[in-house]
Amino acid sequence: MIAPATVKPAEGLRFEGSGVVIVGAGAAGLCAALRVAEVNVRVVVIERDRLAAGSTALSAGLIPAAGTRFQRAKGIADSAHLFAEDISAKAHGEAVPSLVRVVSEGAAPTVEWLADAYGFPFEIIDNFNYPGHSAFRMHGLPSRSGAELIDRLRTAAEQGEIPILTNSAVTTLFAEADGRISGVACRRGDAEQLIGCDALILACNGFGGNRQLVERYIPEIAEAIYFGHVGNQGDAIRWGQQLGADIRCLSAYQGHGSVATPHNVLITWACISEGGFQVNREGRRFSNEALGYSEHAAEVMQQPDGIAYEIFDERIADIARQFPDFRDAEKAGALFGTTTIEELARLLNIPAAALATEFEEIARTMQRGAPDRFGRSFQSQSELTPPYRAIKVTGALFHTQGGLMITPETRVVRPDGVPFPNLFAAGGAAVGVSGNSASGYLSGNGLLTAIVFGRLAGERAAEVARDPCPPR
Repeated sequence: MIAPATVKPAEGLRFEGSGVVIVGAGAAGLCAALRVAEVNVRVVVIERDRLAAGSTALSAGLIPAAGTRFQRAKGIADSAHLFAEDISAKAHGEAVPSLVRVVSEGAAPTVEWLADAYGFPFEIIDNFNYPGHSAFRMHGLPSRSGAELIDRLRTAAEQGEIPILTNSAVTTLFAEADGRISGVACRRGDAEQLIGCDALILACNGFGGNRQLVERYIPEIAEAIYFGHVGNQGDAIRWGQQLGADIRCLSAYQGHGSVATPHNVLITWACISEGGFQVNREGRRFSNEALGYSEHAAEVMQQPDGIAYEIFDERIADIARQFPDFRDAEKAGALFGTTTIEELARLLNIPAAALATEFEEIARTMQRGAPDRFGRSFQSQSELTPPYRAIKVTGALFHTQGGLMITPETRVVRPDGVPFPNLFAAGGAAVGVSGNSASGYLSGNGLLTAIVFGRLAGERAAEVARDPCPPR
């Protein structure tokens, strides 16, 4: 059973320890811990699971950053300003401008920090681009997996002798009258320990794993597969509510409209961005797939049985095979293939005439050079050619994008904008830069805010820990 997240008065209690305490050992928490340790401030990370992994391990591990040396080495022109414009445009102007500026300007230094200080061998994904990005700016590791990213972060923390208390759940924050956090209660098995802190970083989770909260705040995706970490129960939000913190954008989330079913394997959106499309059980397209994979999750869930069929060709399949998830799906038998549209329709058990009509309409759209009936342009894509490929997919919820409102320095604030004395947030615990809906999610926003806000939270929390009671 997951213990309730509560806040209690700190009066009369004695705590062991000091320095910076971090709740959560995902990308945000570990980046924060590495930065705290670099400036020789005491730090401890508390992790509910037996191994630090979290939502990061379930991701593709791709971090968008603009103006890095990795881009320059490939002749890719990009800038933080252009990146900020892309983030804001995808979020329909709803993202907090000061936070957009921080992540767009901080991404490149953070990626290069991980490369230089900890040896992360980043590479640029430059054989296809994600919707909404004006340049090739996805930085990935050789395996193209979040598992490798979290493994490298965990190894860096272990080599730095940063203590990570695994199998340990923080149940309670202890706050003074002014909102200063004095410590936390940490439960491991039947034992409870009180751990003191000079500064606390919440880097624990969103609320995607909490069905009740999902139904309340994002009902449009409540029936979809949850493809995130089960530990994302909304602890930070509940603590924030009890503390009187400002909480925003709880209707925002990252969905994905392309998860192979019944295999439950993520299918890269390259299958769409390179010219593929989706049809429902009736063999008909139903939306502009190119708008983005996040908002497309709800579109798929509105189709009969929440099912769609992703149609592409062998050229696109070759691009997709650089990702281990796609290779896993292929090994599991999720990939259909044949040389004719009629046979493909038979394999998928959908009307052949309807599927053929969609192929014909896309071909006419390419010839006209104008958007199709859904507003999608295929002008920059190549026409699909035999052998054709297809995968049966459904929509999924990956993680939520709302959370505790923070300053550009990652300090948690009250509704009046006044920050708490020593409370910080990053990753799924903090508000993101996706605005108020799934359509505001720009590819990579999750890891972007995790590593940038994580590193920044570590730096600022360490400053507070060095001088926990500055003059007022």
